[in-house]
Amino acid sequence: MPNLGLTVSATTRAPRAGEVDGVNYHFLSEDEFSRRIANGDFVEWAQVHDHRYGTLVQEVEQKLSSGSSLILEIDVQGALNVKERFPDSILIFIEPPSMEVLEQRLVGRGSETEESLRLRLANARHEMSLADRYDVRLVNDDLDAATDELSRVLREYERN
Repeated sequence: MPNLGLTVSATTRAPRAGEVDGVNYHFLSEDEFSRRIANGDFVEWAQVHDHRYGTLVQEVEQKLSSGSSLILEIDVQGALNVKERFPDSILIFIEPPSMEVLEQRLVGRGSETEESLRLRLANARHEMSLADRYDVRLVNDDLDAATDELSRVLREYERN
């Protein structure tokens, strides 16, 4: 398995219960996020629902300097931007087995209002319509099986 690093994304949304700044996300104000866009501090950023999310250049450089390959947990918009900027990137689309299962998972989190649930499901349909633009599609039906498949894909790409 390659040496993998996970970046911490920045967002303008408020933290959910139990989330820690700098661990789960870098929580930024709208003004700070805009300033950092203007300064070129993002590898990619996107508007998702009512908030902005992005990957900070500093996060990427820090992980790469430690010799890690990176995992960027980003939406489709951001992933396609990264692929354009870094053509050797491997895009892996992790999808639910069905929209019904996704809805059950979101409801089970207990953090969604009816409106945010509707918005997330609409966004998921849109993102799934773009999944063919990814290098690999992985169905997350069973966590152990999905993890094994992800490991296999990463080993295969590391050899190439």
